[in-house]
This record gives sequence, C-alpha cells and structure tokens, in this order.
Amino acid sequence: MAKKVTVVGAGFYGSTTALRLAEYNIFDEVVLTDIVEGKPEGLALDMNQSRSIEGFETKITGATTTAEGAGYEKTANSDVVVITAGLPRKPGMSRMDLIGVNAGIVRGVAENIAKHSPNAVIIVVSNPLDEMTALAQIATNFPKNRVMGQAGMLDTARFTNFVAEKLGVEVGSVKTLTLGSHGDTMVPVPSRCTVGGVALSDKLSQAEIDELVDRTRNGGAEVVALLKTGSAYYAPSAAAARMAKAVIEDSGAVMPVCAWVDGEYGISGVYLGVEAEIGKSGIRKVVESKLTDAEVASLKEAAEAVRAKQADVLTL
Repeated sequence: MAKKVTVVGAGFYGSTTALRLAEYNIFDEVVLTDIVEGKPEGLALDMNQSRSIEGFETKITGATTTAEGAGYEKTANSDVVVITAGLPRKPGMSRMDLIGVNAGIVRGVAENIAKHSPNAVIIVVSNPLDEMTALAQIATNFPKNRVMGQAGMLDTARFTNFVAEKLGVEVGSVKTLTLGSHGDTMVPVPSRCTVGGVALSDKLSQAEIDELVDRTRNGGAEVVALLKTGSAYYAPSAAAARMAKAVIEDSGAVMPVCAWVDGEYGISGVYLGVEAEIGKSGIRKVVESKLTDAEVASLKEAAEAVRAKQADVLTL
C-alpha cells in the first residue's frame, strides 16, 4: 500500500519538513498544502526537480487549500499529517500570544484532515504546542493516541547542542532529555543527561547546568530575537520529520513528545511532554522512566499549568 504524508503549511517550517520527509525516500508521496495560491505547487515543483540530484523517488505534490476545505482532496488517505499551519512568533512574543489566532487555523485544518484522512496519525507543531495538540484531538475526534505534538524532540535537541558546545564535545556523545510543556514550564531532566556515558553533574557544576537549562527553556525565543522576523525551522522540522518516520516505519522508537497522559507519574487527563513509544498507531504507550522527586514535582507543575490552558481551547 502506498505510504503518504501531508504537511499542512508551506512556510519555512512546513516546506523544510516536506523536503526532509521526501529525502528519507520511505514515502511514496509527500503532499504540501498552503492557503497562499500557487505557493505549495511552486515549492513542490522545485523539490521534485532535486530528486535526481539527491537520489530519492518520493513524489512531492503541492495543493492550494482554503479555509472552507477546497483542495484538501489531494491530501486524502494520508497515513501521517504534520500540522505546521499558523502564525510564527515575533520578537517579544510568547507562544501563548498566538493561541487565539492559531486556534481558529488549527481547528479548521484538523476538521478537514479528519474528513479526508480519517485513519491518519496527526503530529502538531503549531504554537502554543500543548494547547494546539489538545485542540487538534478535539476537532478531529480521533483517538488520543493518534494525535501528538512535537515538543520534547526539539527541546531535547537544543539542550543536547548547548551541552556539547559548552563542553566542546561531539553532539553524538551527549544524551539529554526535556519533558513538560513546550514553554515556560518545560522540564529539562539533568538526572538523565550524560556525556560519553558520564553523568552531566560530573562534568558541570549545578550553576552551569542551571544556565544551560534556562537557555534551553528560552531556546526558541533566542532564535526569534536573532532572526527579527520568523522563527526556528531547521531543528523543528528535523524533529517533526523524525516523528513521522517513526510512525510510518512502525519503529517503536522512544521519543520525548507531547502525548496524552493517563496515570503516568501520577498525572492524568492532559496532553504533556513525556517519553513515548511511537509506531503506526501513533503513541503505542507512554514510557514512565525514573526521575528524581524534584523532576516529578516539576512535571506535575507543568501538567497543571497546561491543563488550564488546554481547557480554554474548548471554546476557541
């Protein structure tokens, strides 16, 4: 059976994600959509012309869509849908500043996707991430395991990079983890961080670790401030593409993602950044790993913070 993935939103984030997915050469078709007429078709044409150079056969299809649902027929029967649609942050904006406008966009997209790809696994990347993931599940009425958000994958990658730069080591030797929300209540997990198999706490002082944790928590804002317009997309697109790859390959890879939590860590009834096993059904299971008491407390605090905001999306 043909393997198909749709990326909704042809901005820098969406188009980069689409190209990464195509270059994996594991999908038969990547569909890229946008409401700007001609933009996704033009990008798809350009990407297709790179196939012989990069050596992949995946076909990229562009589709102009409307809020009323026109154009979504080209996305039909997608196995995976990555939702990047929505406004990016500007300098000085928090992710929560986007909730009103992006909620309307994400709800409309989710409803159209549910109509044309009722069996898809959805990966949400629109901000504010945790709230938009909850909204996408409500709008599609999909089982909660088939809707997840990209958060911890990106935040963990940022934490890893900062540790590697601080110590002057290869990024491949560093293992880090971030959980919690994709925002102010992000929970980097130093107890699970190692460098060359050695605990991070043996390499850096607590003050140095705290500094890297803080930089990780503000990693997106740092990029936004430097760019002046637009937000990060290279690292975020890599994270989203890896999640989609895990789904289509039914790999069972354990990744930090925004998933529905139902009892793990003593937390229930909320979308939250946790480690989860990913496969063709979406979230196979949440992986509850050993954390310190302080880290569990921070995770519970994050859960309560996002729970209130996720309840708000019911009316958006």
